[in-house]
Amino acid sequence: MDSIFANFLSRPGVRQPIFTSYCDGKRVTCDGLSQWGSKYLGDEGYSAIEIIRYYYGSDMYINTAVSISGVPSSFPGYNLTIGASGDKVRQLQQQLNRIAQNFPAIPRVTVDGIYGQGTAEAVRVFQRVFGLPATGITDYPTWYEISNIYVGVSRIAEPN
Repeated sequence: MDSIFANFLSRPGVRQPIFTSYCDGKRVTCDGLSQWGSKYLGDEGYSAIEIIRYYYGSDMYINTAVSISGVPSSFPGYNLTIGASGDKVRQLQQQLNRIAQNFPAIPRVTVDGIYGQGTAEAVRVFQRVFGLPATGITDYPTWYEISNIYVGVSRIAEPN
């Protein structure tokens, strides 16, 4: 589910996300998407954007946010795994070490920008602690959750 939170709807010429509502269509009804109506359209072969346009008009687009709620830097666009290196790995290692201050089950790692066995194990433990598949690979949902927890423990999103 986390991988869709960076997406938002927009229309050309509108500088902010479009507010949409979503109701189950049985207990609660509203103008806009309904759970069973969109399921029916999906079963008929409609794509996500085609379902959105069915309810909200043909000028709707799905966009992706560059950053979310104070997250310091966005996902690199590919999974980080053993052998990866660079600034994104260094950022990940720094964030894991900060999170480990509050969650000591997560092992601290050397901040060297190299995704080795130690980083993979720290990610695996993080994934177990936070209910993600424990693969040791930093995919988008893991990156997002690490960023989210980091923002919370470091309090960087709070005003000074």
